[in-house]
Order: sequence, then structure tokens, then C-alpha cells
Amino acid sequence: MPRIPAPNLSTRQAADARQQQLTKPAGSLGKLEQLAVTLAGLQGREIPLPLSPAITVFAGDHGVCAEGVSAFPPEVTGAMVANFVHGGAAISVLARVNQARLEVVDAGVASDLSALPIVHAKVRAGSGNLRREAAMSHDDTLAALEVGRHAARRAIADGATLLIAGDMGIGNTTPSAALICRLTGHSVDAIVGRGTGVSDAGLAVKRQVVADALTRVAGQTLDGHGVLAELGGLEIAAMAGFYLEGARQGVPLLLDGFISTAAALAAHAIDADIAPWLLASHCSQETGHALALQALGLSPLVDLGFRLGEGSGAAAALPLLQQAIALHAGMATFAEAGVAGKNA
Repeated sequence: MPRIPAPNLSTRQAADARQQQLTKPAGSLGKLEQLAVTLAGLQGREIPLPLSPAITVFAGDHGVCAEGVSAFPPEVTGAMVANFVHGGAAISVLARVNQARLEVVDAGVASDLSALPIVHAKVRAGSGNLRREAAMSHDDTLAALEVGRHAARRAIADGATLLIAGDMGIGNTTPSAALICRLTGHSVDAIVGRGTGVSDAGLAVKRQVVADALTRVAGQTLDGHGVLAELGGLEIAAMAGFYLEGARQGVPLLLDGFISTAAALAAHAIDADIAPWLLASHCSQETGHALALQALGLSPLVDLGFRLGEGSGAAAALPLLQQAIALHAGMATFAEAGVAGKNA
């Protein structure tokens, strides 16, 4: 495959120079200034174009739910996919208000969704129980990654200039926590949270399940593909493939929450050149998300107390990206406005 390109340093430098000349104290728009400069480098334009966002929600079920790690039954995964299609989910609303392309992909839902107008790319009907076995075979992992790559290609072919991956999979904070622990070295207690809202007893079970999964693979030397296969999930692997293909095609990637960031860490383990293409939208309430972002060197734009998934946090942050570009493009420079600049 083609290598992931590096951002354009010269356009980034030109955008930074422009920021210093806009009619405001330097740095006074904080992260929006940084974001405009970053997007300039990623787009290869001193003044970036407004974004055409595409949101792809990947769905899959998890065998580890048999261990009692979720407050909801696995059947909710398929029901929520139907809710996406019917426009009643949070991400459906946020996609509409942001005029974002929305696609839903069945990467590994256990139930039969063949009647729904979604992308049918089921690799298998749910992952294995990662506490006791590999979540996926090597071939299943490669197939799930390819599901994500194809989704990115479709979005970009439709004109997307920013990609958001969302998730739907009851129990998927458990494999995500396991991935983050393995890939960052953080402890189970630091990373494993309540997910959909398990009780104290449920949290203790969930932490033990993740600890057992990590112990199961502790003696294995695993590359990025291997970690995904052992500890991931079908929709998580698809999200990683989505990110890798988007970066290879030079399209910025706006991360959502805990599951999204676990997928990004897995993608980074496969190809570290993805790093400059990753942007952090928000910090989830889920335990460990801030640490996972730190491991990728990312600082979130906002902290709104979200813990929904679906790509909702990234979609909610989209207006900030558009505003950063609009300010960078539309503000006058000191010279244009006839305003005296800062004294030396």
C-alpha cells in the first residue's frame, strides 16, 4: 500500500505566519488558532477550505458480553443500528445538523440485519470472548481492517475532506480498555470504566475480565495486527482500517471517544505515520480516555461530559473546526484593516 504522507510543512508555516498578522492578540483564539494551522498543513493550503465531513458508524458484537461486562444485553446493538437508519439516534441528529454524510456499516453484528439499508460487510457474527480466546483470527482481523478501508474510500470518493468513525457494539468498552492497557502500559484500574453504566459489582467483574485477557496474552510478542486480533473487536478493527486509509489518502481524522481512540491506538501500532492526521474532538467521561489521548500526543478541543460513542462527540465538535477555518480565512490582517500591530 502507499505510505501515509506527511503534512505540508510550508503551508503550515505560512498559516502560522498569517495567524500572527490577524487583527487580534497572538494566541487569543487559543486552540482554534492551532487547529487552523494544523488543518492548513493537512490540506496543503495556507487557508484551508471548509470541511465536508463524513461519519461512518461501524457496528459489531462481542463474545466477552457473556462475562457480564455490560449493563445492556447484546441484542441492543442490532436495535440501535435500526435506530440509526430511522434517524432517531444522537449521531443521526448530529449528522443532519452538521450536513455530514452518514453511513452505517455492519462489520460483525450477531443478529441478522439484512433487511436494513446499511452497508452489509459482516466479517462474522460477533467476536470471540477475549477473556478466554482471541477475539478474532488473523484473517478476520485483516478482513475487518479492509471493511474500514473500503468505507473510507467510499466517503472520500463522495467528497469527504474530514473523516469521523463512530461505533456501536454492546460491550465494546471492554475490548477497547484491553487494547489501551496493552498498547499504553497503563494499569487496568486506570483505564477500565463503567461503560454503559455498570454497577460497582459489574465494574469489578469488568476489570477482572480485562486483567484476565491481558494475562492471557502477556507472554506473547504482538504487532498491531496481533493486538487487534487478540483483544479487539470487529467494529474496532474496521475503525482502525478506516483511519489508516483516510490518512493514506491525506484526509484528516477527527477522533470521537474511548472506542474511537482505542481504534486509533491500534492503527498507530500498525503504522505510526498516522499520528499527524489524528485530531481529538473531546475528552470522554469514560475512565482512561484522557490517558489514551495523551499516549497519542493529542489534546481534546472540548470536555462536554460525553460517554455515548457513535461518533457523537466528534460530530458535536465539528462546528469548532469549521469556525477555526472561517476565522483564519475571514479575519482581516492588521495591514488590511489599517490597524496598528503590536509594538516591538
